[in-house]
Amino acid sequence: MTLLRRELLALLAVPPAFALDCADAPGQPYLPPCQPWPKGIEGQRKADMGDGRYLNPVLAGDRPDPTVLKDGPDYYLTHSSFEAVPGLLIWHSRDLVNWQPVANALHEAVGSVWAPDLCRHGDRYYLYLPVKAQPNDILVSWADRIEGPWSKPQPLGLPHHIDPTHVADENGQRWLFLSGGDRVRLSDDGLKLAGPVEHVYDPWRYPEDWDVESFSPEGPKMLRHGGWWHMLLAVGGTAGPPTGHMVIAARSRTLDGPWEQAPHNPLMRTRSPRERWWSRGHGSLVQGPDGDWWTLYHGYENSFHTLGRQMLLAPARFSADGWFHVDADDGAPLPKPKGGDAVPHGLALSDDFSGTTLKPHWQFLSGSGQAPRARVLDGRLHLRANGGKGPGDSPPLGFIQGDPAFEVAFDLDFDEGVQAGVVMFYSPRLYAGMGANARSFQLHRYGQDIRAVPKPAGIARRMQLRLRCARHVLTLYSRADASQPWAKFPVQMDVSGYHHNTAGGFASLRPAVYAAGQGEARFSNLRYRALD
Repeated sequence: MTLLRRELLALLAVPPAFALDCADAPGQPYLPPCQPWPKGIEGQRKADMGDGRYLNPVLAGDRPDPTVLKDGPDYYLTHSSFEAVPGLLIWHSRDLVNWQPVANALHEAVGSVWAPDLCRHGDRYYLYLPVKAQPNDILVSWADRIEGPWSKPQPLGLPHHIDPTHVADENGQRWLFLSGGDRVRLSDDGLKLAGPVEHVYDPWRYPEDWDVESFSPEGPKMLRHGGWWHMLLAVGGTAGPPTGHMVIAARSRTLDGPWEQAPHNPLMRTRSPRERWWSRGHGSLVQGPDGDWWTLYHGYENSFHTLGRQMLLAPARFSADGWFHVDADDGAPLPKPKGGDAVPHGLALSDDFSGTTLKPHWQFLSGSGQAPRARVLDGRLHLRANGGKGPGDSPPLGFIQGDPAFEVAFDLDFDEGVQAGVVMFYSPRLYAGMGANARSFQLHRYGQDIRAVPKPAGIARRMQLRLRCARHVLTLYSRADASQPWAKFPVQMDVSGYHHNTAGGFASLRPAVYAAGQGEARFSNLRYRALD
């Protein structure tokens, strides 16, 4: 370990046993504590360490605002999907640590989907999803099976609220609790409003000298336990300073109030930017397989806003006075929940495009009406160009990944009038990567098509491309075919600033392919692998 590394770890107050030399990049020390994660599919990070312990995140990558449903021995969850389509991917677990995808519940563009609520009432499953659109609203969708099909979302008429949570009181009356300490009565079928919005709770306020983004009380989660209704909320803003977001709690004997503030608020908060997880908040309380209690929440990984808000798990407990407490993750491995069975975790991001439909992790990352552009046929992804000039106006097709370092490679060929390529995409205003057309390569940077770059000799409209993103350093490669060595693109880029605190939007930086111009691009043999 170098002297610089030792001094850096002392500055960050990192326990020596926890800070391994697994990321001593020359000239660019890796600031966050570095604990090797267990390897899953394609070397992807996973939480289960195989020895009765786990290491957060339990779902790596951009999985913000988790909503979890305990359904007998099974757990289901989903999370915000924003403008990506399809969205609201539902996950299944039996131990709260290992999760496998089930199906996407949303297959149409309805706006930017924020903090949904997944619940079951009677024999039916419901999703309440707030959308930022024209107009803003909260929509509801239902299904008789968790796998779907899910009904077409219909508006409830709530343009001024976000983050709904469904709950039924002791008399069976259904309610949605909303941002800002409000609630609204629902019809018996849960598909319509049955009264006006009511204000029932004034959220706890933090000290004025704390560094936060904004007050923003949101994400109420409800639980009936020990004769009390418990409410969890998020305050402090979901991004901004690392110390901003937090979880607070209140309780009442009835849903009508009055609500008593938890004497130990906040229950969870990042107290220092030296911690591994920043902006920790938006918690959901759930009972584990063995009857103990756990909190699922989200947080940014220290220095990796680009990965989005990842899903974390922490033990919780009820004290003798009836209040619950959360033992926040300090970055070290934790004992797994007792009981339950581990399902196969995660999903493969590599794709040979066998079959006739896209795998559930693929999403159009912006825009609407894009699904007809993509089809899977003869072992290739056929992506029709939509007349645009680049990734900004030709919505790319990509996926969420949760590794700080990884690479993607694939085969590409395209029609004469097409420009196609690979990018790290945050939004139509912010992306970086390379494109190829019949004449040249194209450099994409800062969300702009910067300039043409000459192609290496021998490359025409059929080629192989490779993207490597290693702790924010983006490197691109090309070659005519596998018999040739890789040619390094002449420009490397630092994409550490491509995130919400820079550009808004609450999203993450994702690998994606695109096709612009007129005609079609064809992608095949896509290979993903995580890097150390």
